[in-house]
Amino acid sequence: MSQRYSQLNQELTRFIRDQNVFFVATAPESGYTNLSPKGLDSLRIPDPNTVAWLNVTGSGNETAAHVLENGRMTLMFCAFTGNPMVLRLYGAARVIHARDAEWSELINRFDALPGARQIFVLDVELVQTSCGMAVPLFDYRGQRDQLVDWAEKKGEKGITEYWEKKNRVSLDGRPTGIFEDRQAEANPGRG
Repeated sequence: MSQRYSQLNQELTRFIRDQNVFFVATAPESGYTNLSPKGLDSLRIPDPNTVAWLNVTGSGNETAAHVLENGRMTLMFCAFTGNPMVLRLYGAARVIHARDAEWSELINRFDALPGARQIFVLDVELVQTSCGMAVPLFDYRGQRDQLVDWAEKKGEKGITEYWEKKNRVSLDGRPTGIFEDRQAEANPGRG
């Protein structure tokens, strides 16, 4: 039932593009594991071993803290309509901020989303499919507008203030790199 691949093929890439939601899992070496649902039009596949997704402002910033610590990430896609399937992408991720040189190249791949916070790039090491026969069927009605509306109302200054309050550290108190140089923040006391 389960199949493993070293990269995405055309069929799996099409499957990903047809999904309206995906899930991101990360974990620090110790502490809380994070699992987050993602929507909007926020995911791109530049090549069979690379996935990039635009992360908009949220209540926490766990993914960034975990990626800074160890880079481990899993993305999961589920078929909620049609033939059952679950697809997982395992690999090493890096976080790109607006201050990073790579940002300008990557951000142009996405439609503008207010509150854009980071772009995560996953270097896919393993692709795994499984049956998904226990995943229920759901009818898609559309993306929610609330997060985009909230970010537009906050404006750039309000978003920055929100990041200061809610996005600087993870639940475990780990730095997220949202403002400071990532190396200095990830390795305090090292010159």
